[in-house]
This record gives sequence, structure tokens and C-alpha cells, in this order.
Amino acid sequence: MLKRTLLALATMTLGATLASAQGHHGGGTPPTVAQTVASRVARLTVLLTLTTAQQTQATTIFTTEQTALAALETPEQTAQTALEAAIKANNTTGIATQAAALGDIEKQEISAHASADAAFYAMLTTAQQTIYDNMRLGGLDGPGGH
Repeated sequence: MLKRTLLALATMTLGATLASAQGHHGGGTPPTVAQTVASRVARLTVLLTLTTAQQTQATTIFTTEQTALAALETPEQTAQTALEAAIKANNTTGIATQAAALGDIEKQEISAHASADAAFYAMLTTAQQTIYDNMRLGGLDGPGGH
């Protein structure tokens, strides 16, 4: 019953978040780091009953994560473009180089997500950790929905 209630609450919260995000951004402009983080913290506050202090900590944690991820967007696009060019040129050395670059970028993305998740989890109370664990098992994939 608790799992069903949490899932329904999360679905409503996520739906409202997505609807408001589309309205604020005209459908074409991606949200800013601050907007993404604020939406995530708001959703987690509802689901986990975060205190004001926890909301502040979570905002810092997820801002650091999103900033790190944003810094990887341009190198990822550059490597992807170079990989496509290497494929079209049948350049096996270029393919290997860009595949390695993309692998390194993905490693950095995974590390940023995992570090943020670890820091967030560590700041939760035992009761909140239990709810969070159940959310992840129920398919809600925690804070970032990676």
C-alpha cells in the first residue's frame, strides 16, 4: 500500500513538474541548472519530507552534479561528431580515439551521478533512506531518474 501511494504521489509530482517545465520554457529551451535542481529538490521534498536544511544540502549536491554534467556536453558533442566523420572516412584510428573519448566522458557522467547520489543518500535519515530505497526498487530511480 505504501509503495502504491508513493508511486502515485511521485507520478503526480513528476507530471506537474514536467507540465510546468514545458510551460516555462516554451517547449524548446532546455531548463537551466538551477531550474533542473529546484524541480528535483521539490520532488524529493514531497517524496521524502526533506527538512529545510536537507533541501539546502540537496540543492548544493545536485547543482555540483548538474554543473559537472553540463561541462561534458560540448566535449561529448565534439567527440560524437568526430566519430561520425571517422566512420564515414573508414578511419579506424579515429574511430578508436573517439570511442575512447566517449567512454571517458561516460565514465565522468557516471561518476558525477554516483557521487551526487552517494552524498544525497548519506544526508538522509534512516527512515528517509528506507523510503528512497523503496522508490528505487519501485522504478522511480531516485533523484535524477538517470
